[in-house]
Amino acid sequence: MSAPSTQLLQQLGVALQAMPAHRYWVAYSGGVDSHVLLHAMAALRPQLSATLNAVHVNHGLNPAASEWAAHCVAVCEDLDIPCHLFNVDAHAQQGESPEAAARDARYHAFSQLIEHGDLLLTAHHQEDQSETLLLQLLRGAGPHGLAAMPVLSRFSAGNLARPLLAFSQAQIEQYANDKSLRWIEDPSNQDRGVERNYLRHEIIPSLKSHWPAFAKTVSRAAGHCAEAAELLDELAAEDLHQLTGWEKEQPVPVPATLPLPGLQQMTPQRRRNTIRYWIRKVGLPIVSKSIMNQIECSLIAAGEDANPLVRWTGGELRRYRNNLYAMLPLESFDAATEIVWSWPQQSLVLPAGLGTLMACIEEVAAEEGPMTRLSLAQCKQLPMTIRFRRGGERCRLPGRDHHHELKGLLQAAGVPPWQRDRIPLIYLGDQLAAVVGHFTCAPFHAKAGEAGIAFSIR
Repeated sequence: MSAPSTQLLQQLGVALQAMPAHRYWVAYSGGVDSHVLLHAMAALRPQLSATLNAVHVNHGLNPAASEWAAHCVAVCEDLDIPCHLFNVDAHAQQGESPEAAARDARYHAFSQLIEHGDLLLTAHHQEDQSETLLLQLLRGAGPHGLAAMPVLSRFSAGNLARPLLAFSQAQIEQYANDKSLRWIEDPSNQDRGVERNYLRHEIIPSLKSHWPAFAKTVSRAAGHCAEAAELLDELAAEDLHQLTGWEKEQPVPVPATLPLPGLQQMTPQRRRNTIRYWIRKVGLPIVSKSIMNQIECSLIAAGEDANPLVRWTGGELRRYRNNLYAMLPLESFDAATEIVWSWPQQSLVLPAGLGTLMACIEEVAAEEGPMTRLSLAQCKQLPMTIRFRRGGERCRLPGRDHHHELKGLLQAAGVPPWQRDRIPLIYLGDQLAAVVGHFTCAPFHAKAGEAGIAFSIR
């Protein structure tokens, strides 16, 4: 075995010592890069802390896709490595990039496989890293985008590792030739119409001819950007702590609201950094510079009585009573919807992604207020339906003499306007009996010592 191949095995072995796992999964496409990773992992198997497995995703985009899948299964059998095969529909939807569709389908398949403590390994190398950085640079990305691909990151219930990022394409091909490996050549990799392929075949060779260490140097630059991004995240985490009390090290979700006064006291640069970090932490897609400008103009600078909205693909921010709210885009639904609840059914799936309505029978203690539980006896006697606010609903709260409009009650309770029409209303017969999560209406509330029903949404 040549010195470069020996070096690859040794460095890979050292890298894996810092990546213990319950199970290792090699993402094996059949190409030279993933074949080398799979073969090297098999050679290192006596050193591994867990079992070694492979996963192949058949995208079904090439006429030879089934033959490629069979080849991958045969290679795994020769190496005595279990291979999990996924068949997916990776065809792009209208307006979607074919490459993005294939990638999303592939990683969605991977995510179904990776359990807690598992490590998914991909075969990205130096040239892949330099291509990623150039693509992000051409798209105007900031430090997080220019950091390109990390060596180790969270993925699904486990982690994702790229242990070959320190190796060049030449080193990987040297290993493949030394071991006489047979791999698949995907003709789509030659399509210059794909941005990454255009860089790979048309631009980067010219850069390498003038700067031979191009891939290594650019990968190092990505590492510098990754450090800068980490520092920005640390600053943003400190700012979120000051704003909300959230602790980065605690297993508590980031609050989905931010107090506006605190944000307004920051410099624009620091505020944008905090908002970007917050948006990522609540699980929404990253925002572009133009969207961030809209957030500054439409949300941060809006008047106190305004309820503005900034929406982008996969997310939206709203403002209400000096707070910013981050959320998934609201689905449209028909407010005239009525759902019959067949008691004693204890769960009901609500429309438009509003969640599942749950019911739990509890006895109301003497010290508890009667505001949130319906009388079980009343529920057994009268037909129950779930409706939504249409306007004009009225409710007399327990302990009060007069009825009040539901709109005013929700406003007084601080419920944001966009949520008010999406709160399930429980009717017994033709009368409003409860507003889920907020209060019940007299005379339907459960009194102290009486069995009642507590409703919640999951």
